[in-house]
Amino acid sequence: MDDRTEGFRGAREQAVDRLITAGYLSSHAVIRAMRTVPREAFLPASLRTSAYVDTPLPIGHQQTISALHMVAMMAEALNLEKGQEVLEIGCGSGYHAAVVAEVVAQRTGKRRGHVYSIEFVPELARSARDKLQRAGYEEWVTVIQGDGSVGYAEHAPYDRILVTAAAPSIPRPLIEQLKDGGVLVIPVGDRYYFQELVRIKKAGGQLVRESLGGVAFVPLRGEHGWAI
Repeated sequence: MDDRTEGFRGAREQAVDRLITAGYLSSHAVIRAMRTVPREAFLPASLRTSAYVDTPLPIGHQQTISALHMVAMMAEALNLEKGQEVLEIGCGSGYHAAVVAEVVAQRTGKRRGHVYSIEFVPELARSARDKLQRAGYEEWVTVIQGDGSVGYAEHAPYDRILVTAAAPSIPRPLIEQLKDGGVLVIPVGDRYYFQELVRIKKAGGQLVRESLGGVAFVPLRGEHGWAI
């Protein structure tokens, strides 16, 4: 952690403590990850003082970095474990991918864990790649520019799939690329409002769907998302 982020340590600790008190965080691994990853390093310089305000923040190109409580909720809902391979749709700033990588990555063993994160907007993909490298996550997160609604078949199947933009329905390719025993967390609903966060568990070829409550995300773009 460099000098740009060291001064935010106290605010980060306090923000995580508030999330624990509010019931958003309970997993020791996710708590440790959110105490470790410097959200300020993934924000435009003009917004870094707001890094630990629990709200979405703009990162350009009509996209946002998710609120802290939403990152916590989604990470908890995935039931992440060391060694898992995770597909993230919607890299954005790269912050959420870094939090997930903190949980799943390990330096030894056959299953070292990795996050493959797809970003639709080329400029954001380049920016996220740079921010992840500067923050020390380039070994554990691979950023791909492309249509995340079709998934990323090259490294499928995945233990976990995380979608950070709202789809009109659950994209079939993501179901197909999810391992048996895997978990998919995705916002589904209208383009801007009346969305629900859905968790899909795949077991023996069957899908178990669970609603985790109402949310508001930017729209998923691409073949199985909303028209551009």
